[in-house]
Amino acid sequence: MSASPRYRPMAFGVTEADLRHTDDGTAYLKATVPLQAWPHRLTDRLVYWARVAPDRTFMARRERLPDGSTGDWVHLSYAQALDAARRIGQGLIDRGLSAERPVLIASENDLEHAQIALGCLYAGIPWAPASPAYSLVSQDYDKLRHLVNTLTPGLVYAADAPRYERALLATLGDDVEIVTGSGTVPGRATTSFATLRATEPTPAIDAAMQATGPETIVKFLFTSGSTKLPKAVINTHRMWCANQRQMAQSMPLLADPDVPPVLVDWLPWNHTFGGNHNVGLTLMHGGTLYIDDGKPTPALIGETLRNLREIAPTVYFNVPTGFEAIANAMKTDTLLRDTLLSRVRMFFYAGAALAQPVWDTLHAVQEQAIGERVVMGTGLGMTESGPFGIFITRPEVKSGDLGLPAPGLELKLVPSGDKVEVRYRGPNITPGYWRSPDATAEAYDDEGFFCTGDAVSWIEPGNPHLGLRFDGRIAEDFKLATGTFVSVGPLRAKIIAAGAPFVQDAVITGLNEKEVGAMLFTTGAVRGLAGLPADAPMAEVLTAPKVLAHFQQVVNDLAAQATGSANRVARLILLAEPPSIDKGEVTDKGSINQRAVLKHRAELVAALHAGTAPNTLKPQ
Repeated sequence: MSASPRYRPMAFGVTEADLRHTDDGTAYLKATVPLQAWPHRLTDRLVYWARVAPDRTFMARRERLPDGSTGDWVHLSYAQALDAARRIGQGLIDRGLSAERPVLIASENDLEHAQIALGCLYAGIPWAPASPAYSLVSQDYDKLRHLVNTLTPGLVYAADAPRYERALLATLGDDVEIVTGSGTVPGRATTSFATLRATEPTPAIDAAMQATGPETIVKFLFTSGSTKLPKAVINTHRMWCANQRQMAQSMPLLADPDVPPVLVDWLPWNHTFGGNHNVGLTLMHGGTLYIDDGKPTPALIGETLRNLREIAPTVYFNVPTGFEAIANAMKTDTLLRDTLLSRVRMFFYAGAALAQPVWDTLHAVQEQAIGERVVMGTGLGMTESGPFGIFITRPEVKSGDLGLPAPGLELKLVPSGDKVEVRYRGPNITPGYWRSPDATAEAYDDEGFFCTGDAVSWIEPGNPHLGLRFDGRIAEDFKLATGTFVSVGPLRAKIIAAGAPFVQDAVITGLNEKEVGAMLFTTGAVRGLAGLPADAPMAEVLTAPKVLAHFQQVVNDLAAQATGSANRVARLILLAEPPSIDKGEVTDKGSINQRAVLKHRAELVAALHAGTAPNTLKPQ
């Protein structure tokens, strides 16, 4: 028998749970550990760290050079952050802004974005970070226009006027003030960030901060809009602060006074993972966040690797595609491996399933380099839960494991067909959706639990202390024409793992058909497999003999592992057209929306199952 793997030491705050069953099959699950008191407002943590560690870096970002490259790190200390918050906050209250006329930030992560958000936080004026893709990628600006109509902002910030001007002119009325980091918007009066930052604070701004409390709205975070237009999730101080306390109790390393957290992070602040989870833990525990201008894409992953060769994080967060690129790079990049593994105490992924082969590669590299593994943290949460909800209870976890609820969060496990939906109730749950009472009412059940639509199962039936596993989305699952139920989440994860490292995501087809099908979005690595010139059209790459031969083997292997029609991929096609953000097929974090892809590619789905789609692969 082989020895159990050794892990870098890491404590888990929740390892046992209370489970209660009812006669109708519903179950209630909560941690045995009670939730400790949380701060009155997160602003107090900014004030605290500016007093006890004024010179410590709160955030840093590389300087943007004229040629578009990046230079040395520019640092923002806690003292500077508090000064900016008071000055910008004063400027915002001078303008009479409020929840009815909040601030909209249409910009990527940067130090100016952070300072405006802190100004809003200090003044008690909500802000809403918009996905930059709504301005820079979208061609119709429909989602940005929807955000503007929902919020009726009084001020909009954009980092670079020339890049954002078309979107701003297309969506903003003349009554909305535009603030920019650089440049001006033609035909519109434009306030510079420097001017706003130079506002002289008065006692009114400190009085405004003291008037905020647990129920004060901090920000609006928009959902991805996977089935409808995005909804504005209300985030209060209570929700954010309670969630940060839940995180610290579940992951005690975050609150270690001797090791303030250090993050190197690209995750966009318009998403709850980057903007609430990571920025929040940095502010809560006096940490430092290095803004990574890279991304897990072929064009930008190099910047991420450069940053990780230089800055050693204590905890590292990414999405599965990012960890895949890092795992492969560490095989040969000694400096990257040595720096990244020098003091990291936990990796953490979210956003999609991490294929087990990637997980295994990370552990193999770690064991070779440092003689032990680093815990891969994961769990389940959502924008409406702050986002932290469920977290693993031990280091020996596998892809799909979730764990137990954070202290203070109660789960309701509700049978739904042959699945079980998980619902949330606790202080970290949103009070609802802004200016959308019908959507708010629909989101909660009669006991006040938020209905997530996520399905779960037990890691080990009969042992609730090990916790839960992810079992897909209730709404994604469907039946074949035979009445056989197809569980999309687990099948999708299996396909991605079988096709690694060439599969970005899989969309499962077959509703009311006789067989299951799959449409695959591929990664950039598939170009190397094809053996064609770097500029070859993707349609040619995906029909190259070596590519088709590889995926034919994937289909064959999946068929050999299948146990029935519900998990047997009978037909598969590779998609040359990337997912569209305008059509809601993908978020700017890279998450694929199954329902939107199926809707907008309905003709291709029909052709796939009719046998008329070109280059369809079937098991042999």
